[in-house]
Amino acid sequence: MVPQSKGKIFLAAERGLNELSWFRSYNTFNFGRYYNEHKTPFGALYVLNEDTLAGGHVITMNVEEDSDIILIPVVGAIACDNDVITAGQIQLLSMKAGTSFSVANPYETELVKFLQIWIKGTTSSRLIDFDLDAEKNQLLELCKGVMIGKFGGREEAVYKLSGPGNSMFAFVIEGVFEVQYRLLHAGDSLGLSEIEEVELEALSNNAIILMIEILPTCK
Repeated sequence: MVPQSKGKIFLAAERGLNELSWFRSYNTFNFGRYYNEHKTPFGALYVLNEDTLAGGHVITMNVEEDSDIILIPVVGAIACDNDVITAGQIQLLSMKAGTSFSVANPYETELVKFLQIWIKGTTSSRLIDFDLDAEKNQLLELCKGVMIGKFGGREEAVYKLSGPGNSMFAFVIEGVFEVQYRLLHAGDSLGLSEIEEVELEALSNNAIILMIEILPTCK
């Protein structure tokens, strides 16, 4: 019998959209002008945006709650907090309520794409390096509770949650995965609760997935 788990799928095609002539943001949860009663936060995780920024432009974000902000370049590089963040790096920003941060496209004409993830609570700001190609077919911990992995087709992994009552949120950056018996394409997300471990299998080559473990006290 297939183990049952409580889950909610957030389809890429059903994400919100905030758009300007030089900026486009697809929103998994309610953000900016986008609101949907079914797109409320998943515990402490309350922003997961896939953003595209035109060359030479800067976008400023206002933070309303104490949060850890995670910025992950997907295409190209971005500039933030006096650092240029390239593929194979993430920027972790520890932000207080009422503050703001800016993300810039350092190129003159090229588009850049990046993920921004906001999680309630603060740790410490830092730039983190990782290498998906050197450590394929496994989940790499970027910071506490946040993992990323690049997998070949039909490669599998199992992630055991660190504590009882914790939940898991998965987002497919590239490719196709089956996560806990649910099919997810690029841009799709899955929130899982009442679960002790998560099984995943890549169904395409060079598939990339982001996974975030959420503590029960934050739900």
